[in-house]
Formats: sequence, structure tokens, C-alpha cells
Amino acid sequence: MTTDTPHATAGRPADTAALVAAIGARFERLPLCRWHVTVRLIIGAVTFFEAFDQLLIAYALPELRSEWHLSTGQTTSLITVGSVGMLFGALLSGRLADRIGRVKVIAACIALSGVCSLLLTLCSSPGPFMALRFVQGLAIGGEVPVAATFIAEITRAHKRGRFVLLYELVFPAGLTACAVLAWWLMPLLGWRWMFGLAAIPGVLCVLVVRAVPESPRWLADHGRHEEALATMASIEAKVEKITGEPLQQPAPAAPVTRESHARSGLRELLTGRYRKRTLVVCALWFCGYFVNYGISSWLPTIYGSRFHLNLSDALLYSTVTSCAGFLGCLVVALTVDRIGRRHTVTWCLGGAALCLLLLGLFAGGSASSVLIWTSLSAVFFFGANICLYLYTPELFPTRMRALGTSLGGAVNRLGVILGPIVVGAVYAGGALGTVFVTLAVVALVGSLTAGVAAEETSGRQLEDVAP
Repeated sequence: MTTDTPHATAGRPADTAALVAAIGARFERLPLCRWHVTVRLIIGAVTFFEAFDQLLIAYALPELRSEWHLSTGQTTSLITVGSVGMLFGALLSGRLADRIGRVKVIAACIALSGVCSLLLTLCSSPGPFMALRFVQGLAIGGEVPVAATFIAEITRAHKRGRFVLLYELVFPAGLTACAVLAWWLMPLLGWRWMFGLAAIPGVLCVLVVRAVPESPRWLADHGRHEEALATMASIEAKVEKITGEPLQQPAPAAPVTRESHARSGLRELLTGRYRKRTLVVCALWFCGYFVNYGISSWLPTIYGSRFHLNLSDALLYSTVTSCAGFLGCLVVALTVDRIGRRHTVTWCLGGAALCLLLLGLFAGGSASSVLIWTSLSAVFFFGANICLYLYTPELFPTRMRALGTSLGGAVNRLGVILGPIVVGAVYAGGALGTVFVTLAVVALVGSLTAGVAAEETSGRQLEDVAP
């Protein structure tokens, strides 16, 4: 085995900044192989089941509403309390992951989510149920951005976009799986059994702790030099064993200069070179998810109340739009490294704006036209949104990468909450075309923001983008 043991011991970088750069250079010479895929599958399984838990409430709600005789206000609270928890979870987990490590936070989130699912089966009134859904929201909102941060940190710059986004597809896949399984099993088992089944994946926390190494970039950044070098050497040994070939010598690491206020967390995100990046990605997260949930949350109601489709057909039409969005995610995953992050988000949100504008002005007279144009727009805005999970971690340095990504996750929750509210208020006025024009304007704002102010990160090493 030749894993550059001399590089790991003799001539060891003396300071943290140099070691972070050296670790980055050593990751760059690792070929993508079964080790990367295995880690991606384990973390992906966690993210998959977090998505499952997020959507399960939507399919349990009809039974809960009947069993507990819920008012409209209580029903709304059951839906939104999880999103509020996700907002706070995203903010808390980012700071925590930058302090104690990525893997610990990911494992804790999946364990907490599983425990909450189990306790939800024991609830007999809406109060305790909402409290547990809030706590579960903390876990779901916390895991997703930290997992995206971790996957970015173990991947080299070459084809990083494709690798990361193929991982990110597990979240919409989890939402789809929840829809199918809930549609099949909920009438047979009832909501308590469904939440009980959702608790089982909580045991994945053990697999995460045992099989997934902590990010060497994070270890190095926190002064844990011996652990960083040992973990990196272990990864290199596994890659060599899998590929059957010795690794190339790493390229010389470019010097990394730390700023004097390097560990100020949120303050640093909003000052200096990172202020513009933070504001831009927050605007993109908000616009993308405002449009996404503004459409998806109201489409079944629009099909039913405006076009008089029965419930089955309304849900089918809405599902077609979601499937079109999944296709958009796949296309972006396969092309983002060639097109670039900035151009992908710009053109995707621009395409969504155009489709929604045409729908609002000319094509909102039938259910079929709404289906066609919302599905086309979903291809674009789903593609833009999934790209943000790749783009955001690339913009920030290791010391605050999880916090920056989680801040984006928190802002997307604002879009998730406000999008349906605004669409509902506009739709209450009876102007369906205005609904889609409003969403088109928000998508256009996002497109212009990306086109004018976003920085390109494609093909660049993380330490080069954000020292």
C-alpha cells in the first residue's frame, strides 16, 4: 500500500491553514470509487427517510382530522409546525455541525427523528402531536443541509456537481416513496402504524457513526491534526484497496490565508467577501422554494375548486407535476458540471418564470393547460432548487460551511411557509392568472439575482473558492 505515508507524517504542515489546504489537495487526487458511493448511499439513506418523515403528515392528516375532530386552524397548525421546526433546526444544526462535527449531527438528527416517529404513535390529542412534530422538524431541517455539506467536503472538484446532485436526488425520491407507500398502506394499517414504521430507520444512526468517517477537512480546521491525518490516510488506504492502484502524488497545496475574524460564525457570513455570497444564496433559496411550494401546495385545490376535478384526478395531476420536477433534478445533476452552477440556476429560474408567465396570461383556462405548463415550470424550478444544495456549500469555508448551508436551508423554510400563504391570499381574490404571474415574478427575481450577482464555482477546489 502506498498512501503517501511520508506526506502524512514527515513534512507535516505546521499550522491549521496549511493542513486544511493539504487535506484538500489529497482529496483532489482520489478517484471517485466504491468508497465514495458507499458513504453516499449511507448518508443518502438517512436523507431519504428524513424526506419520508417530512411528508408523512400530509397523508395522515385525513385520519387525524376525523379522529380528533380538528378545526381548520388546528389542521393548519399540524401542517405548519413541522416546517417551523425545520427552520429552527437548520439554523441550530449548522452552528452545531461547525463546532462538534458533521457526522455526529447527522447521526443525532436521524436518531431524534426516529424517536419522535415512535412517540407520535402514542399521541391521543393534537397538543402533544404538534410538540413532537416540531421537535422532529428540528431533526429533519438539521440533517439535510449538514449532509449536503459533508458530501461536498469528501468530493473532489472534478465532476463534484454530478456526484453531489445524484446524492441529492434521494430527497425527492423519499418524498415519492412516502406518497406511494402511504397511499397503499394508510388505509390498511392506519396512521399510527405508518409512524411506527417510519421510526425503524432511526437505527441508521449506529451505521452512520460506525461506517462514516468524520470530514478530514473539518478535523483539520479545528486543530485536530492527528485525527485529520489519520482519517485521511485511512480513506486513501481504502481507495487504493478498491482501485488496486497506487494513488498519485497530491498536487502542491496552495497557501491558505485566514482572516483575523475567521471564527466569528454568523458575523463573518455577513461581512467581507462572504456577505454578498450569503445574501445572494439566501435570495435564491427563498425565491426557488417560494415558487415550488406556492405551486405544489395549491395545485390540488385549484384543480378541484376551479376545474371541478374529483380528488383522485386532482392528486394525479399534481403528482404528474412533481414527477416532471424530479426529471428536472435528474437533468441538472447530469449537466451541471458542464453548464456551471450560476448558469444552471439563472436559466432554470428564468425558464420557470417564462412558463408561469405564459400560463398566467394565456393558458389558464383548462385543467390540461395548467397541468402542461406547471409541469414544464416544475422541470425548471426543481432543477434550480436542487442545484442550490450543491452550490451553497461550495461558497463558504470549512469553518462555517455547515452554518452557511443551513442558513440557506432556513431561508428556504421561509419560502415554504410564505409561498402558500401568498398564493392563498391571491387565489382568494378569484384571479387564477394573477397567481401564476405572481409566482413568475418571484422566479424572475431569482433568475436575475443569479445572473447578475452569483459567482461560478464549477470545477474549483473548495479551498480555492472559500479560503
